[in-house]
Amino acid sequence: MDNRLLWTPHKEGDSNLEHFKAWLNVKFNLHLSDYQSIHEWSVRNYPTFWASLLDYFSIQYDGSFDAVCTDVPMPKVRWFEGTKVSYSEHIYTQNTRYDSPVYSITETNQDPKIITSKSLWAQVSKMRQHMATNGIVAGDRVVAYLPNVPEALIGFLAANSLGAVWSSCSPDFGTQSVIERFEQIKPKMLIACNGYTYNGKIIDKRPQVAEIIDRLTHLENVVLLEYIENLPLESQNMVTWHSIQEKYAAKPLNFVRVPFNDPIWVLYSSGTTGIPKAIVHGMGGILLEHLKYLTFQNDVKPGQKFFWYSTTGWMMWNFLVGSMLTGASPVLYEGSPTYPNISALWSLSEKIGIHHFGTSAPFIMACQKQGLDVKSQFELGSLISIGSTGSPLPPEGFDYIYEKIKTDVWLTSMSGGTDVCTAFVGGCPTKPVFQGEIQCAALGVSLESWDENGHPLHNEIGEMVITKPMPSMPIYFWNDPSFEKYESSYFEDWPGIWRHGDWIRITPNNGMVIYGRSDATLNRHGIRIGTSEIYRAVDTIDAIQDSLIVNLELDNGNTHYMPLFVVLKHGHTLTEELKSSINLCLKSTYSPRHVPDEIIQVSDIPYTISGKKLEAPIKKILLGKPLEKSVNLGSVRNPQSLDFFISFQQKIANL
Repeated sequence: MDNRLLWTPHKEGDSNLEHFKAWLNVKFNLHLSDYQSIHEWSVRNYPTFWASLLDYFSIQYDGSFDAVCTDVPMPKVRWFEGTKVSYSEHIYTQNTRYDSPVYSITETNQDPKIITSKSLWAQVSKMRQHMATNGIVAGDRVVAYLPNVPEALIGFLAANSLGAVWSSCSPDFGTQSVIERFEQIKPKMLIACNGYTYNGKIIDKRPQVAEIIDRLTHLENVVLLEYIENLPLESQNMVTWHSIQEKYAAKPLNFVRVPFNDPIWVLYSSGTTGIPKAIVHGMGGILLEHLKYLTFQNDVKPGQKFFWYSTTGWMMWNFLVGSMLTGASPVLYEGSPTYPNISALWSLSEKIGIHHFGTSAPFIMACQKQGLDVKSQFELGSLISIGSTGSPLPPEGFDYIYEKIKTDVWLTSMSGGTDVCTAFVGGCPTKPVFQGEIQCAALGVSLESWDENGHPLHNEIGEMVITKPMPSMPIYFWNDPSFEKYESSYFEDWPGIWRHGDWIRITPNNGMVIYGRSDATLNRHGIRIGTSEIYRAVDTIDAIQDSLIVNLELDNGNTHYMPLFVVLKHGHTLTEELKSSINLCLKSTYSPRHVPDEIIQVSDIPYTISGKKLEAPIKKILLGKPLEKSVNLGSVRNPQSLDFFISFQQKIANL
């Protein structure tokens, strides 16, 4: 495997991680020397490690605790019982201490709107007063149907300051998809927009908002953000965001601290095959995890500008909000990442002077496919790190970043999920970056690669498992009092061991390579192949825009059929010559087992709203399962793309 060195740390002693290492050595009389030794200590002594963060970050809490965590198997571990904390209180402390503004940009106006710390908290105070006046108290649910604009951040901070539970969906979610999520948690208040813009178009959401209001059975109050001018929406029990800001005067804030294991927010599984699972995270667990990851693994510092392209329906929006815990300025972007062209976000980075730029692996690969030479077009002198997540970043993506974006940038490829609202594996400011490898497992993450018998593997592909608890693991799933859904999601194969559902290889550098979801694994003649291997090879072929691979077990498993579906760039056709080139590329790059049985051209590849390919649902459709049992259409970004696969199933049936 190519483990070519691409980046080495500089000014190592200036990193937050180095400061923490020195602090640990003094506090516990240790002799930790490098990242690996810190990580091993944090996993071996995980209760002491997590407790140390209370001191290191000066966490403010009420009460006391006898034990860091309860001595029970996952997933029923509870942390710091007897204490009460507030996430937004710590954001307030850091944000006002460093007077860090919030930056807001839209695709149609890239002149940043700068919201000062004073203005931000004045708006939070007013919204908080409105919520309190309307009976919102700790434990109530406040939900938002908003784009990634300052009002979403303000709404969250106001709700959290009262101890209320937050949940959000972006306005590109379909009505049924929103209702399936929100109705599970019975919200008392909804904050919604009348529309949004995407790809230069105004999208009217008033009919959807009216239906959502009508179908949320426990809803008592609605706040309308008139984001698009001249789109009025009349409804009983509704007030506008503007009228709230006009009605109340800003007052000093106080923060309701809630028990450490009480909910902070509800996130949702993708819901591709049914009603999305409502994943509940704890106030204290998320506070510790976000402080830990953003400070040590991302090396975010006060006054820096932290950007991650996200919508309010993806956990990376919550992670972006978490950057404020470090005293950094979040950069909010609303709109298409490629409007008016694929250079838009890089132009934004230059204009604002972003220090930490976060995006998805597909966006990086799209820039590479377009031949975008970022470093020749934009001055990115402030840029320290580029974060990549959402799907595995192939080695070609690593090369592209260093060749065409910035030669000395720190690439922090990371992988985690909605499940923990963070990354299990990601960046380390004191370790080198090797081509194709995620740098490390994060502190406190006891990660291993296991074979099917539960035996640890090294430098071999296996199931990614977490063997010890983390505070940011869900406290429960909503409406799952017996933990049945929770346990079946992660603990069915090995009780007490979190099976994440990714194929992973731990490299000789103690880095990681993710090979895609294990539930979409291609089993070819007894050999397990990660779908990302196929995509990495196919992406090197210039004519191909996108692709999807599945392996179908037919005739009771006696016959295997592995079709590769490809979207071609404009001006290309799927000739026999191109097919041969694809097959040769897969065979020479990996093995003959990677060569598909057939290559089929399609007009579009189906994705979830959060940007993941629908591999497992497409496999179910092609195996003849009914559409309604294969995929939840409300979770699909481009549902029309499914039509081809529904029709193609008839061909499969005749094989």
